[in-house]
Amino acid sequence: MSRIGKIPVQIPPKVKVEIKEGKVFVEGPKGKLDFALPKRTSAAVTGDKILVTRQGEDAEAKSLHGLSRAILNNMVKGVADGFMKKLEIQGVGFKAAVQGNNVNLNLGYSHPVLYPIPDQITVKVEDNTKVTIEGPSKELVGRVASEIRSYYPPEPYKGKGVRYVGEKVVRKEGKTVQ
Repeated sequence: MSRIGKIPVQIPPKVKVEIKEGKVFVEGPKGKLDFALPKRTSAAVTGDKILVTRQGEDAEAKSLHGLSRAILNNMVKGVADGFMKKLEIQGVGFKAAVQGNNVNLNLGYSHPVLYPIPDQITVKVEDNTKVTIEGPSKELVGRVASEIRSYYPPEPYKGKGVRYVGEKVVRKEGKTVQ
């Protein structure tokens, strides 16, 4: 069996899990998520655990087994506790603000960049430069953070741009006069 796939997923008391026709529905205090199980995998709820099984012993079945278990584990953790990514904006005049359902980013372009916030995701901005992204889906939180970062990734000469908190940017030496 897959090393990851054979570990049962623990269900916290405040989370409800339901499996219908190859789809898993997870509901908790942070939101609702659903996931269609890939072919050749199945899941069953026994007590306060989810067990994922597979049909077959080939490499594809084993990889889908571990993948399905990992996604279900992230779903259960997400609806119970949620996931968070933090970004910081560096640069003179660079700032962000939440306006309704959009994040307004001023990143040195001639126009502001408006990023629409997806459902189930909350974005908070502190001090105009610290952006916090929270939600129940690990994939969606990571995607939103990477899309916001992609508007102006940190550049290597002055280090300005949007970066993850704690991200190290390798700085280059500029041109020297001889």
